[in-house]
Amino acid sequence: MRAGPGQVLAGRYRLTDHPEALRALAVDERTGAVVLLRALELPALLTGGHDPDDPVPEQGDRLVRRVAAVGSAAPVHPRLLQGVGAFVEGESLWTVEERPAGVPLADLAAAGPIAPYRAAELAADLAGALRALHEAGLTHGNLTAGSVLVCEDGAALLGGLLPGVAEEALAEELGGPGGRRRYEVRATLVGPAAERWPLDGGPAGDCWALGVLLHRLVTGRSPYPDQGVPELVTAVRDGRREPSTACGPLAPLVERLLQPDPALRPAAEGIRRELADLLAGAPEPVDEERAARAVEPRPEGPLVPLSPRRRGRGAPAPAAVTADAGPLPVRAPLLPPALLGPVLVGAVFLLLVLGVAAVVMFAG
Repeated sequence: MRAGPGQVLAGRYRLTDHPEALRALAVDERTGAVVLLRALELPALLTGGHDPDDPVPEQGDRLVRRVAAVGSAAPVHPRLLQGVGAFVEGESLWTVEERPAGVPLADLAAAGPIAPYRAAELAADLAGALRALHEAGLTHGNLTAGSVLVCEDGAALLGGLLPGVAEEALAEELGGPGGRRRYEVRATLVGPAAERWPLDGGPAGDCWALGVLLHRLVTGRSPYPDQGVPELVTAVRDGRREPSTACGPLAPLVERLLQPDPALRPAAEGIRRELADLLAGAPEPVDEERAARAVEPRPEGPLVPLSPRRRGRGAPAPAAVTADAGPLPVRAPLLPPALLGPVLVGAVFLLLVLGVAAVVMFAG
């Protein structure tokens, strides 16, 4: 891919870094927005080895129109990255997508497994985005860790819609609507990414892919062998995968999402609701400062525990008061001050009666 910083593509996108792995950041000179460009290298039969200044061949233009149609039909949703468009330049088909500040989920997953409840938060965001797409009559088809952006506030945004459409369109353009040739082209374009090889397409295939992604995030590995496409596809077809028990509290949901029968899988809205219920019952987050204090040496002097009290979610645990923390609290009086006077008068009167009685007894 012959492109570098400062180069302007399609007359408006100025690259801001060196393209890496067929992707590059750019600034849209018309809007000033930062966008992500993804390139899909086209074979010579689509570009015809044409000069970049010549008109785009008909086949390449057909791919652009197909990708742009999906981008135009995609709904606006707070958890869905918006595809801006597509164009052919040189020997590549480029897709354009908005790019807010954030970190690719693939980078976070590469650092090690993600805690189940954190993975549930991310998946709930993705399920909301999928629901919006499915209600608009669209299928995503490219739900992987590489197509998800985690923003600075921790929210997950689903992208990669237009690149996925471009890959599927190119596979069909070169291999036909089905058959062995299309499978071979698609295997070259997609590779052994388990999320991209559901048994069925449509919304049910997207939900299956979310189950694969959840398993990968929590365990650090795919539930299916993904060393190569033939082995992966065979394992998916035969239902040969790692048990979902390794996913902890997410295991029941992942198990249903990976069912071979699409009718047994929950839809995107059902996934979102189930994850919301799971998160509502999540344990309190660990207070690292409090945990550090818990392992400090025992202080000198006796410990006087405070009376236990009912704590709400997130409230601090009852503390212990040490001998050097000041005087102990004064004990509350047993008799209310308002009754003190009457009781004293009564006591004096009783003493007088007893005294008179004693005198009478001794005199008699």
